[in-house]
Amino acid sequence: MLACTIFTALGQLFYKFGANNLPEIWTNWQLFVGFILYGIGLVLFLLAMRGGDVNVLYPIIATSFIWTNLLAITYLSESVPLLKWIGSLGIMVGISLIGIGSRK
Repeated sequence: MLACTIFTALGQLFYKFGANNLPEIWTNWQLFVGFILYGIGLVLFLLAMRGGDVNVLYPIIATSFIWTNLLAITYLSESVPLLKWIGSLGIMVGISLIGIGSRK
């Protein structure tokens, strides 16, 4: 699931790169890379779902927000306000609690 969220966040980054070249769609290689990365994320998601409980695995998708923040800072020179970091911390705490609560 971790790899799924990383590929999804990378796909979003390439969507952003591709959005800068709109309305070109058919020759916009950044959009196609974004689609491919999202597709890889989907395949990884489906493989994870085969072997795990949806109520445990699906909340991990929320870590995409954290990866996207880090990628936006690194590659887009965007700033991420403190409240978004606090929200990201809340996501990590929530996922941890779900993981602890789901131990058999």
